[in-house]
Amino acid sequence: MEKAVEFKHVTKAYGDVQAVRDLSFTIEYGKLVTLLGPSGCGKTTTLRLIAGLEMVTEGNVFIGDKEVTRLSASDRDVSMVFQSYALFPHMTVMQNVSYGLTMSRMSKAEVSEKAHEGLNLVGLTGFGGRLPSELSGGQQQRVAVARALVLEPEVLLFDEPLSNLDAKLRRRVREEIRELQQKLGLTTVYVTHDQEEALAVSDRIIVMNEAVIAQEGTPHQLYEEPVNLFVSDFIGDANLVKAEIISIDGDDAEVNIGGILVKLPHRGIPTGEVDVAIRPQAIRLNRTVNKDEISATILKSSYLGDHIEYTLESTLGELFVIDNQMEKQFESGSAVSITFRTNGLSMIPES
Repeated sequence: MEKAVEFKHVTKAYGDVQAVRDLSFTIEYGKLVTLLGPSGCGKTTTLRLIAGLEMVTEGNVFIGDKEVTRLSASDRDVSMVFQSYALFPHMTVMQNVSYGLTMSRMSKAEVSEKAHEGLNLVGLTGFGGRLPSELSGGQQQRVAVARALVLEPEVLLFDEPLSNLDAKLRRRVREEIRELQQKLGLTTVYVTHDQEEALAVSDRIIVMNEAVIAQEGTPHQLYEEPVNLFVSDFIGDANLVKAEIISIDGDDAEVNIGGILVKLPHRGIPTGEVDVAIRPQAIRLNRTVNKDEISATILKSSYLGDHIEYTLESTLGELFVIDNQMEKQFESGSAVSITFRTNGLSMIPES
């Protein structure tokens, strides 16, 4: 597939501090790719380097088949939706959406038609005469999206677009963004620190840590096959425990986790000690303490409506468990035994 964005060995330094270091990746046309990572990992800097709001220190940036490394933001065919929405408070919704178009050489009629189309796309037909202050946070976010969309950019950029919204609205707006992106076939680069958001909207995710790429792949690959401890813990939480590979048979390994034998994809790891990531949902709690299971004690339990979260003390160490069995909540101090579900366990190649 054709590349919409390509970075070749890109470094951005501020004095002695490297905000991003030797980044190389490609983003294909029509895909939504998320830059995910903790604060300060370099993801927003990467987005700003695509936009031309920052200039690279070393390396090359391409948009489409054109090198844009030294081009300013105004000479790049990209639009950005900022975290703060950056709407003009004194302008109506229609004037905000039309703003970028009025800078071009379009007739007033064309500008008006495109702006109306943009508002229609984000479900805000009829809101053109309002001021941003008369809209909810979710509506303001959609105005910012419409303003970027009407410019028909080659690449659409989102910088933490949902961080100012409450949890329920966040879910709805992220679904709207994803639907719109797929319907219009937009090449989109999306920055977030929220793992759930990234898993929900992305075709591919680039996980960043300390200015470099830790791993990139589909949401499924990153969740099921993390390459290191950082990725396994950052994507979807993980209990990291020591285990032992007893034997290898074809693609599978027999692994001893605290006395329980499980079969896992061996991922090229030799026999001997290994780190295993256990997802909180992969631990099954049993009321009766069975000798062929791992015994544990409930330290803490929290009821969250559709699930219960537990912290356990066990021979494997402290474990975090998410339990969807809502019939009975274990009290703190309860003795339980644990086994594992088949999904949600993975061995970590790089420790």
